[in-house]
Formats: sequence, C-alpha cells, structure tokens
Amino acid sequence: MAGRGDETRARLIDATRALVEERGYHGTGLNDVIAAGKAPRGSLYHHFPGGKDELVAAAVAASGREITELIAGLAGEASGTAELAEAVLDALADRMEASGYAKGCPIATVALEAAAGNDALQRVCAGVYGGWERALADRLVADGHSPGRAADLAGSLLALIEGALVLARAQRARTPVERARRSARALLES
Repeated sequence: MAGRGDETRARLIDATRALVEERGYHGTGLNDVIAAGKAPRGSLYHHFPGGKDELVAAAVAASGREITELIAGLAGEASGTAELAEAVLDALADRMEASGYAKGCPIATVALEAAAGNDALQRVCAGVYGGWERALADRLVADGHSPGRAADLAGSLLALIEGALVLARAQRARTPVERARRSARALLES
C-alpha cells in the first residue's frame, strides 16, 4: 500500500506529465505543477530536490514506461510488425484526438524543447526512445529479420511514428497518421 508521500509524489509526476506534454517544458512552471498536483510546495522539493529537471525527468520516464507497456500489449495481439506499427499509430492518434490535439507523443515535447541544452533530460529522452526502438526491433527479429535489419527498420518505424504525431498535432488532423500507417506497411512489406 502506498503511503501519503508516495501518493503525493505520483500526483506531482502525473501533473507534470500532462502539463509538459500540453504546454512544453518552458511553458510549465512549478506553481502550475503544484496546483495541478494538489500538493504543498514543500512536497515538491522534498520528493524532487533537483527541482524542475528532476521532476520532468521522472515524468518523461513514467510516460515512456506507459508507452512501452502499450507497445508490449499491442505486440502480443498483433500478427506481425506491420500490424503492430499500425496499432501503435492508431492508439496514439486516438489519444491525441481525444485530447483535442493537445497531446501527441509524451516525450517529443521535452526532446524538442529541452534535450539539446540539458544533458540529464537528453539522456532520459534517448533512453525512452531507445527502449521503444528495441521493442520494435525485437518484434522484427521475431518476424524473421536479421538483428541489423531489424534495428534499421525499427529506427525508421519510430521516426515515422514520431513524425506523423508531430504533423498530426500541428495540422490538428489525423491525415499524417493515416499516411504513416500506409508507409509503415509498405516499408515492412518491401
């Protein structure tokens, strides 16, 4: 059973996840997180003595785990990597549409905005993306691809998925995701 401290920490992380994904790293202030997380200011610094960067890193890692679990669950249901890529795109696009295009990829905002100038956040973002790429590569190997080819295809699939989400969010339309679905299938069937 989680204690009150664990619950407060989880609320702060959840609030940060939502705010950073919607507003970006620079658009999210600690006062916003405290208010959204319904936590006293002292709790934030108690749980995250490294301040905003430590909190955002924890939020990115939590978001990364959520999508990793999504990929793993969909991989268990998919008949192959093409179907898996389509299912991942559909799930993330559905999530984006449900939020009114306020949400896209939960990692991309931090990766684009802060990772270039912040080594700690860059490492967390790279680790999350690396995990997703490995999950896709593992599925590709299971589908019969060599490890080298699987790594190349997984990197291309991840870039396709991420690009589609960025474009769909910018256009507030699902069209880039639909194009990416067709492209993923064509890439994997070639």
